[in-house]
Amino acid sequence: MRRQLILNIRMLLSLLVAMFCTCVVANAQSTSCPLKPDQLANAPELFGVRLGMTPPEVKTLLPLVQFGRPDPFGVMKTSFNPHFDSRVDKTAFPDVRTISLEFLDGKLVTLWIGYEATFKWPKLDQFVANFSKSLSVPADWPVKRNGRELSCDGFSLFASIIGGGPGIRITDDTAQDLIAARVEAALDAEEKEVIGDIRTRSYYTADCAARDQVPQASRAVFKNKDEAEKAGYTLSKDCH
Repeated sequence: MRRQLILNIRMLLSLLVAMFCTCVVANAQSTSCPLKPDQLANAPELFGVRLGMTPPEVKTLLPLVQFGRPDPFGVMKTSFNPHFDSRVDKTAFPDVRTISLEFLDGKLVTLWIGYEATFKWPKLDQFVANFSKSLSVPADWPVKRNGRELSCDGFSLFASIIGGGPGIRITDDTAQDLIAARVEAALDAEEKEVIGDIRTRSYYTADCAARDQVPQASRAVFKNKDEAEKAGYTLSKDCH
């Protein structure tokens, strides 16, 4: 089961990479956006939040947002809901439903803002046209899935309608590639990792179902089978 999970995650990552490459080629053919993240205009609809900000910098703009600890890959996600939080001054975030943030190694790499259906630009075409002006980017955002996306230099803008209201996501694509690489490296390490049973001096590979039967108190973890064999362990007969 564990082996199958690893394979499923790898297949998903491969699919995402293929989709990303296809979209990059298509976008390069249909539109051009040479801007870098720090060259985006300071659109008032984003409330001053920009890619690359640290949590303390974001906190000065969004005082009620809470931050947790990053995961093993350096990713920390958080969000808050101006529309539903009674502590929020609604006039400071007009027609904003949710603001979601993703940080990598202490830097903001994804910003998503979902607006209510009452937002001033409620239709997708209208939303894209006006946000393009507000951000000073090209207005031709190619269609992607259920929305429109513009790829620039190292980052992308994606607009869609969710729950009846428009939303915009600004993503550092280089950071997403780094996250995917870290996940892949962790999966590789997990696939090579073997579990030893200190009682029998046997080891179990990642694709051996019998390894799940080794009690936690009897486990010895090795980076790979070579390390286990150097320690005097042999492959369990249940794994042949």
